[in-house]
Amino acid sequence: MARRGRRPDIRNNATEAAAFRTRALIGFGAVVIALGVLAGWYFKLQVIDHDIYAKRSEANRIKPRPVVPGRGLILDRKGRILADNEQAYRLEVTPEEAGDTRRLVSELSRIIALSPDDIARFDRERKTQRSFHAVTLKLRISEDEMARFALDRWRFPGVEVVAYLNRHYPYGDLFAHVVGYVGRTDESDVARYGQAHLLYPQTGRTGLERYYDEALRGRIGYEQVETNVEGRALRRLGLLPATAGADLRLSVDADLQQAMVLAFGGLHGSAVAVEPATGNILGMVSLPSFDPNLFVNGISHTDYRSLMDDPARPLFNRNVLGGGPPGSTIKPLVALAGVDSGLRMPESRVFSTGEFFIPGQRRGYRDAARGAGWTDLRDSIARSINYYYYQLAYEMGIERFDQYMTRYGFGQPTGIDLLGENAGVVPSPRFKATRSREPWYAGETVIAGIGQGYWIATALQLARGTAAIANGGQLNPLHLANERRDGFDAQWRVVPRPAATSITDNPAHLRAVQEGMIQTVHGNGSGRRMAIGADYRMAGKTGTAQRVSRRGSASMDPRSLPYHLRHQALFVGYAPAENPTIALAITVEHGGYGGSTAAPIARRIFDAWLLGKMPEVEIDAVTGAPAAVAALVPEADLAPEPSFETVVAGVRTAPRDANGRFPGVSPPAPVQSTQVPAPDVAPTEPTP
Repeated sequence: MARRGRRPDIRNNATEAAAFRTRALIGFGAVVIALGVLAGWYFKLQVIDHDIYAKRSEANRIKPRPVVPGRGLILDRKGRILADNEQAYRLEVTPEEAGDTRRLVSELSRIIALSPDDIARFDRERKTQRSFHAVTLKLRISEDEMARFALDRWRFPGVEVVAYLNRHYPYGDLFAHVVGYVGRTDESDVARYGQAHLLYPQTGRTGLERYYDEALRGRIGYEQVETNVEGRALRRLGLLPATAGADLRLSVDADLQQAMVLAFGGLHGSAVAVEPATGNILGMVSLPSFDPNLFVNGISHTDYRSLMDDPARPLFNRNVLGGGPPGSTIKPLVALAGVDSGLRMPESRVFSTGEFFIPGQRRGYRDAARGAGWTDLRDSIARSINYYYYQLAYEMGIERFDQYMTRYGFGQPTGIDLLGENAGVVPSPRFKATRSREPWYAGETVIAGIGQGYWIATALQLARGTAAIANGGQLNPLHLANERRDGFDAQWRVVPRPAATSITDNPAHLRAVQEGMIQTVHGNGSGRRMAIGADYRMAGKTGTAQRVSRRGSASMDPRSLPYHLRHQALFVGYAPAENPTIALAITVEHGGYGGSTAAPIARRIFDAWLLGKMPEVEIDAVTGAPAAVAALVPEADLAPEPSFETVVAGVRTAPRDANGRFPGVSPPAPVQSTQVPAPDVAPTEPTP
């Protein structure tokens, strides 16, 4: 049998070798191209884009951290601190190190008082922060709480007590309506000032703190901190120091401010003391007041509701936001307008029959119970004779009356460095047209002459006008901040202010008005009782602003009215009469008559400023309330209770403490700045 042969080898080694070389060359070329692209990319990263990525790397490694400056101090005229930055302590928690934060908060609350607001704020902020960033659990802890925490600190990893500067008002409620207060920066502040303002922990809310907020807060600084990839701080590399806020030195005097509060003896109202020569505010109180420290780190709901529900409205700044009819305190300026307009001479006499009639009308505008007889400018001011001013205003006409009162600073801001000042209202047909479709009546001109009707004047405007009479006729803009210092070692610089304007071109006319105001106190005038035992001479004018109209022709005794309907008692004046260093405007809510209520307060303030004699508050032995309050409020309303609280006019208030807050009344809300007495009122101010 034939043997089967082997299959022949048909491979072509040469062809396969050539194909391998081709594939190898292609692969090698691809590798070379890829390496070239990679090398080119590396070249771009390392050479071409080196600066870009170096900056990014540096930015990731070095983080700017803001440095908050200390807020500027606010001082009184003698250098006493009214607004300070005190060292405080807050409790911070780093969630990453603390572990179970709910358990932690529960255990911490056993040694540190944590309110529901504290816990809610902590939970809210913790959810928006990285776990290794510290979150504030409580903004301010006491020394006792720090001591208790120090004993158990080992039990709370990730919890630290951190020191910081906190705004503090050493005088509490004494300067609340002057200095104001700061509050925690919120979204509304960022919307108003810009995103960068979020770096400031506190923002001025009221008073000087708000008006000078930009100067007081300073400029943010920055430190450069090296961090790792997780954002943890490793070390500080550089520092751009923060610029501290400017310090302000005010014209107010803390001693006088305290004396003004004491002089009210627990009554509610407002007072402004001005330096006649400059327009600087020496003291300014609005009573009752409140403690501004409550607002610094966010006021609690309980405290806020307590302030808002108080019918006496302690948050209401009566000097800046309030206002009402000036009553007879406007008469010296109306008298000046009469002689400057040529309608009267200082010696011109008018016969007062006790009731003024507009020609052709039967309705009379009453004066005192009986006619005062012949009277001139000086006597009409001293005895507050309405008839003189009824007739003068009628002859002057409302348009000219409006012009003169505007010249004296009414119906416009006084220039004081506080926001939101009420400009007030001078009676005029123009103003009435915005409130009513009725025409202007001659009777409205008549009562405007005695400070009633469509009048809204603030205590600031009355003080400014009185200071102009005292200093010889210069109407100075009012001011609180006298000097500013940009840095602890810097020199104090005077804060610029507008120039004064003149209220009269005739010194003899002004002197006649001054003599009438002196007779008010040292003659037979309505303020004569305040001069008893005085070692110096004063000039002044009492006033009474009615809150209700009389009905018919019957006289009205304000002491017979319910407390909340009683007249507002006013006084304006200055001292010493020959060389004035202080001018005052005082309003006592529901005080009755200016001569019996407001004038004695003014005398106590004058004594404090000129003689250094602080007022003493007499306590009524029966009621336990200040004697000034007991004299105005029926005894049944002041009967003491076992809890030492007082019920006045149906409102319960706790007695004030020894720091200037006294047991007293809490009357209904003060007159709103928009309130205008009925135009058909024919008010009278009986001579005490």
